[in-house]
Amino acid sequence: MRRSIHRLAHVVMASAAITATVAAAPAFALDSVKFMIGANPGGGFDQTGRSLGAALVAAGVAKTASYDNKGGAGGTIGLTQFVNTDKGNPNAMIVTGAVMVGAIETNKPPVTLKNATPVARLFADTMVITVPAASPLKSIKDLTAQLKANPGSVSWGGGSKGSIDHILAGLVAKESGVDPKKINYVPFQGGGEASASILGGHVTVGIAGVSEFLPFIKSGKMRALAVTSKERTADIATLKEQGINVEIYNWRGVYGAPGITAEQRKALVDAVVKATESPVWKETLAKNDWTPFLLTGDEFGKFVDSESARLGGTLRELGVAK
Repeated sequence: MRRSIHRLAHVVMASAAITATVAAAPAFALDSVKFMIGANPGGGFDQTGRSLGAALVAAGVAKTASYDNKGGAGGTIGLTQFVNTDKGNPNAMIVTGAVMVGAIETNKPPVTLKNATPVARLFADTMVITVPAASPLKSIKDLTAQLKANPGSVSWGGGSKGSIDHILAGLVAKESGVDPKKINYVPFQGGGEASASILGGHVTVGIAGVSEFLPFIKSGKMRALAVTSKERTADIATLKEQGINVEIYNWRGVYGAPGITAEQRKALVDAVVKATESPVWKETLAKNDWTPFLLTGDEFGKFVDSESARLGGTLRELGVAK
């Protein structure tokens, strides 16, 4: 009898130890994180979503990551689908940025970022103006000379109508003494389409984040005319040092689904912050010349509100938004 009691005690203790071990095992903050990317593959939104997904998994805060590309209207088509289909999903996020904010101000869609949950601003991205390698335009001076002579002869290829790319084209025109309303802007739904059009010589000038066009610049397929940062990026001359007083940056971040709880949003925020501290994410920033620009939760939401007012004012001034 005594031996039986001892055996039972050992079994109970062993079971308790196993239970404690299971309880102590690290839990994933997110299960299978799902990203809505409101652009076609190959552009900045796509790079952002896939890079963050990889960092979440590498940091051990998500099991897996999946991606749904839904291009069009500056990301607002993807935003509408995200809001309507992922309500209450604590593992869903959508990539956003200045492009989407500008598109919302321009198109006034029924679904906006007010319908989603702010999680985190991630980084700032310097923009670059490029031409195909065979272009006769060798500098910003050449570009502005053609722009002044015939504004319509310069076609600008970039993101959607009202995007930060569109704003940049308008600001360069304005600083050159050209009516921004006369610019010939050609919008694309993703970086891959824009790159193909520029490489094929179908547009005069291309605009994107440095990270999107840098491989083509390094390979000699595109020629960089200027970057929009205060100081040189990737050793490319700035607009300011070439006499065009324009300094502007893109930024990107993520929102969660509508209808999630405060605890679920905190789990998303904590997971994203943990991912941005990982070596994988830091290597991605360095590789793409992205500048850390982290801001989370309600403070990020307030930033987006201020960006809406700022970009909306600029777009109205340029005649793009009403």
